[in-house]
Amino acid sequence: MRLRSKLKLCFLALILSMPLWHAEIVLAGEEQRAPPEARTAGTLSEAVMRSITRIQEMMSPEDEDEEPDLAGAKEELDDLRERRWERMNDFEKSTLLNFYTNYYLTIEDYPNAILTFEEILAIGELRQDVRLRTLRSLGQLYASEENWRQSINYYDQWRQLSEFEDDIVYRGLAYAHYMIEEFTEALPYWIAYMEFQLDAGVALERDDYAFLSGLYFTLEDYESAEELLKTMIVLFDNPVDWQNLTAVYATLDEEEARLGTLTMAYLKGYLDDEQWFMNLGQSLGGNEVPYTGAKIIAAGLEGDFVEEDADNMTVLTQMYLIASLYEDALEPARRTAELDPTGDGYDTLGYLHYVMNNYEESVEAFRAALDKGDLSNEADTQLFLARALVELDEWDEARAAARASAEAGDRDDQEAANNYLRFINDSARVYQVLSDRRQAAIDFYESYPPLR
Repeated sequence: MRLRSKLKLCFLALILSMPLWHAEIVLAGEEQRAPPEARTAGTLSEAVMRSITRIQEMMSPEDEDEEPDLAGAKEELDDLRERRWERMNDFEKSTLLNFYTNYYLTIEDYPNAILTFEEILAIGELRQDVRLRTLRSLGQLYASEENWRQSINYYDQWRQLSEFEDDIVYRGLAYAHYMIEEFTEALPYWIAYMEFQLDAGVALERDDYAFLSGLYFTLEDYESAEELLKTMIVLFDNPVDWQNLTAVYATLDEEEARLGTLTMAYLKGYLDDEQWFMNLGQSLGGNEVPYTGAKIIAAGLEGDFVEEDADNMTVLTQMYLIASLYEDALEPARRTAELDPTGDGYDTLGYLHYVMNNYEESVEAFRAALDKGDLSNEADTQLFLARALVELDEWDEARAAARASAEAGDRDDQEAANNYLRFINDSARVYQVLSDRRQAAIDFYESYPPLR
């Protein structure tokens, strides 16, 4: 909607920038003395000339501090039309109507301006330059009223009549076709507009290139979009263009180019959205550089670009785990456990402590996970709890956890839990044998008196 309003104002500014009187005035003789000459096309009678001069002074005073008398000008216009319209030649009629259009444009009464311009076109002997100017103005005005078909109609008439091209007409046709979703038709007009401006030595704005880029995206011409975006990056170095180029490479399945472009955008400080930080971080993790990916996600969190929620903290924890940076993973794992509405966060924290040989903390975290509930895989949590308890020589509790794992899981989980239960029993027997032997040895040596 903002682009539409911007272009609409641009169209109107071009119309309003036209001089109040485009026609070259040729003063004829006194009307009462030479009526045939006064009615000749291309001349103004003295009476019409005097009225027009007064109207011009009212609408555009010479003194810059003096306000235009638009109401007075309108009265003069109406009076002149009522008194002399039937006796006016075609040039006088077109001149009078041009002042009407300037009045309506000044007060932003565009519907009446359109009606008046169309009345000008109905004049029989109309100068070619006036007809062309009128057609182009109608194209712009209908665009301002969002009547895109009529805008296209008048622009097309202008092109059929004109011996030269015009950047305003090219741009107007492109935008009008775009607004009625005729994107294929809009494309060549916009390219012609840009080439016209460049040939004239006019520097194009980034918005000009961005409109073309949008057309390429809409038409799914990603190869053309890629080349254009590269040009835009060289010319403007805008963060949006870097991100759009990344999206193009993703669509074209050019993963290396996508990742390289996104990384460069990050290094230039152009990432300002959670999606881009998370995308880059996880992509680097998938390309076997998880530590760099984790650092980028952490930077997004520190810069308040990435929200500290359960999902994002889970990803960050996993990135550190993949990189085997367990100490770095601890804090995000703790934060995940607090934020996660399910027990999965504590399950991950328990696993992290387990691989770090922090078995007491691991047991505590696994039990917190079971208490919180709604686990993705309760059987797996119970089995890892059993493993941690074994490391603490808590045999009975380990057996209970293994049995709970078998009850909570499917056939494969049951098999794994039962196998581990057998391991627990075997380990407990070994532990007991070794414990008994240690105790027997202690008792044996304690039966002899100490050496003196």
